Amino acid sequence: MAPPPRHLLLVLLGFLAAASLATLAAAMYEDQVGLADWHQKYIGKVKQAVYHSQKSGRRRVVVLTEENVIASLDLRSGDIFWRHVIEKNDPVDQLSLSLGKYAVTLSSGGSILRAWNLPDGQMVWETNLEVSKLSKPLLHILSNNKVAKDNLVLVAAGRWIYAVSSIDGVIAWEKEFSLDGIEIKQVLQSPENDILYVVGIAGSSKLNLYQLNAKTGEVVKHIQESFPGALCGEALLVSRNVLVALDETRSGLFLIEIKGESISYNKVHLSDLVQDLSGTVKLLPLMSNGVIALQASSTLSLLKLKGIDGLEVIQTFEQPATLSDALTITEKDEAFAIVHHMGSEIEFIVKFTSDVSNEVIRENINIDQHRGNIEKVFLNNYIRTDKSHGFRALVVMEDHSLLLVQQGEVVWSREDGLASILDVITSELPVEKDGVSVANVEHNLFEWLKGHVLKLKGTLMLASADELVAIQALRLKSSEKNKMTRDHNGFRKLLIVLTKAGKVIALHTGDGRIIWSNLLPSLRASKSGEIPSALGIYQWQVPHHRVMRENPSILVVGRSGTDSSSPGVLSVLDSYSGEELNSLRFDHSVVQIIPLTLKDSSEQRLHLIVDSHSRAHLYPRSPDAINLFLHEMPNTYFYTVDIEKNVIRGHSLQRSCYLSFDDEYCFSTKELWSIIFPSDAERIAISETQKMNEVVHTQAKIIADQDVMYKYLSKNLVFVATLSPKATGEIGSAAPEEAWLVAYLIDAVTGRILHRVTHHGAQGPVHAVVSENWVVYHYFNLRAHRFEMAVIEIYDQSRADNKDVLKLILGKHNLSAPITSYTRPEVMVKSQSYFFTHSVKTMAVTQTAKGITSKQLLIGTIGDQVLALDKRFVDPRRSVNPTQQEKEEGLLPLTDSLPIIPMFYVTHSLQVEALRGIVSIPSRLESTTHVFTYGVDLFYTRLAPSRTYDSLTDEFSYALLLITIAALVAAIIFTWIWSEKKELSDKWR
Repeated sequence: MAPPPRHLLLVLLGFLAAASLATLAAAMYEDQVGLADWHQKYIGKVKQAVYHSQKSGRRRVVVLTEENVIASLDLRSGDIFWRHVIEKNDPVDQLSLSLGKYAVTLSSGGSILRAWNLPDGQMVWETNLEVSKLSKPLLHILSNNKVAKDNLVLVAAGRWIYAVSSIDGVIAWEKEFSLDGIEIKQVLQSPENDILYVVGIAGSSKLNLYQLNAKTGEVVKHIQESFPGALCGEALLVSRNVLVALDETRSGLFLIEIKGESISYNKVHLSDLVQDLSGTVKLLPLMSNGVIALQASSTLSLLKLKGIDGLEVIQTFEQPATLSDALTITEKDEAFAIVHHMGSEIEFIVKFTSDVSNEVIRENINIDQHRGNIEKVFLNNYIRTDKSHGFRALVVMEDHSLLLVQQGEVVWSREDGLASILDVITSELPVEKDGVSVANVEHNLFEWLKGHVLKLKGTLMLASADELVAIQALRLKSSEKNKMTRDHNGFRKLLIVLTKAGKVIALHTGDGRIIWSNLLPSLRASKSGEIPSALGIYQWQVPHHRVMRENPSILVVGRSGTDSSSPGVLSVLDSYSGEELNSLRFDHSVVQIIPLTLKDSSEQRLHLIVDSHSRAHLYPRSPDAINLFLHEMPNTYFYTVDIEKNVIRGHSLQRSCYLSFDDEYCFSTKELWSIIFPSDAERIAISETQKMNEVVHTQAKIIADQDVMYKYLSKNLVFVATLSPKATGEIGSAAPEEAWLVAYLIDAVTGRILHRVTHHGAQGPVHAVVSENWVVYHYFNLRAHRFEMAVIEIYDQSRADNKDVLKLILGKHNLSAPITSYTRPEVMVKSQSYFFTHSVKTMAVTQTAKGITSKQLLIGTIGDQVLALDKRFVDPRRSVNPTQQEKEEGLLPLTDSLPIIPMFYVTHSLQVEALRGIVSIPSRLESTTHVFTYGVDLFYTRLAPSRTYDSLTDEFSYALLLITIAALVAAIIFTWIWSEKKELSDKWR
């Protein structure tokens, strides 16, 4: 029996290979967007909210947040109708509504007034005002329609007051008060006539009351009164003619009565009204009808005015308690809400100012304790079917989340703390093993059983409409990409983020859902009013693969206050559940946190925490950790950057630590070197170093002529960029002759400057990224009026002898010779600059598991998108006419500009508003990396810089492969039979 012809087998094998590869594609189609990526929109912590109730259509609330976001939310679901993220250099101070169709905002210290269309959020007009930005601006909308055809918008700041039309933004009138040092504190409106009451304080002790004509701005009356003590500036008109003001010490209240042309007053000591008053006392801008509220660190008190003779305490609430602003119900009555915590519940109370002793509503509401205390409440009313008044409230929690409470329950919630992420790390998911209960993985046996019952009802067609929706949600959650176990390729991970509020949240990379969250007690505000601050999140314990049943843990470090000298705090959390395993309050401050590469016997990673006295403290504080660290201490160095003093210093550690008590985990530092930049010529703009966990695949680079260039690979390489003093301002603030940028490559162990280059006519801001042996940085060229991106690559010339093959064969050189930073390196530097179209907010570089895959620059553009630029485009060895060998090496022809191709955008057509950071995390698959981008929004995707060369794509046609194999087998059998018959017929001849 003869085998089939060899050439026919080769043809069929070629056909098989071509058919199996025919479905591989490098581009992403429109319908593929969202399969491996997700985008979430947030607004941030709400600081002001105004309700807009339409007669027809959906009810809305317009909010202003600490992230400088103006947004319109659906009151039924919390969804965003529209929003605008305003630049940080234009902070929005106040928000109000006008004519029922405009949202009016005041920003930049009262100098910019804007009106936004309520239905779609489009800006209607913008007006610039000349005011003093040193004072607190005030925004007031006239509600009396008798004043004009439209509601006038009043803006007061410093000694100026403006009246602006809410229809077209035209200034109707303006008034500057001539009294020296006066500052307007409040603008009030008379409900009976066209009179404005303007309260101002001059010289801290002189109260001035102006009565203005609302139509023309003319002064009708001016009353001035001097007080024996200074005023702090907080004043409220609590009735038609009685004004209440706090004194400078905040220990007394002035009750001021206005009688015609004169002012009489009486001073009341707060200690006589409220017992055990502690902390800073605030006068809350609550309501009229003679009711005021005083907030201290321990209590919240409601007081009733008894003329100018005194005040009467009506009710006192223990902190934490929050009071809403007054809500007008009728012409003579207002409502307000008080919310205070009672164990695991909150109590929601609504009262009328006309009868403060009685309660309209008292409801107990269960709220997740990981949200912390309630910080702000915004009350709203609605008419029930029985014509009575019902109330709902927007609640801002300590973790920056936003909730709507109504009828004793939480209607919806938004996790807007994710709009203020400070730091990000990742954690692997649990391993799926045989014999492990599914309930142990899903953490909830009841939910697991409920899901199976729902699926069974769906199969038997017995499920209701709501149950069908729940089944669909369960299918999405239990899909392959959303499982709570790790996969072979490392695509499923936990993104663990630390927010500005001190809350740690774990997100699933599959769909971005929240797996767990924990508002750390150590980072919550204390009763004394001290506000802590979170600093960073780090890997603490990653168990070895032989002990996978142990959960990994993370470390969160912060300060107990906002000052850098405040004592530090430490928390250790379980990565799978978010449970706090350990917490510690330091007796020292936290200035710098240095993760070390060392791990003790329990797999805990060692960290050095440097305090404000330049002492280094070792954590964890265990005998195993200290013994391990003492062995490596002589090789431990670090550097500090003091931007204020314009100096960089290098340090080593010493065993002794000068404290009043013995602490073997404390080490003193020794300054080894310092680089002082002349302040009149250079100011430090940025310093960057490469990631400690970056993997480098090869130390050598083979160039076109088959020569070898050895990369200068050092974890101690630091990039520093300085700017001339005039170039540190905004673009265009300096002439090209007055601006320059100097780039340095510095060794952090010895302080030796390895390379220095000056860019004349360059201005900041400067953004940079360091990886392997190269650095890419971005700046503005004043001479060319364009942005530029420069690259520096550094190579080690001291290893040139290793290129001699004969010496390698004869063993004449030692490849295991130790490398030290104290030997003067022989380096070669290559650099190049390119024009770049966009301004840049941040930069990062892709990271892969083994470092084999080509690098891509991840550039956060001014348009809040992420651009993936191949590193080959910023290769300093590019030439105008590359040789054939250079083309084979992969060098691109030199162009003066870097290309911006729409397909390079990782975020597609989406925007990550107020983009602040980009993180690249390796997957177990070498070709693929995770990319997580955060700002006010979140965006996640998977990226393959060199395509998916080590895996089949999702579009690979397995059916076509099976058909091809079957056709190949059939063809082999057919050709074998045909060959046998042909051979037999030839023999019969």
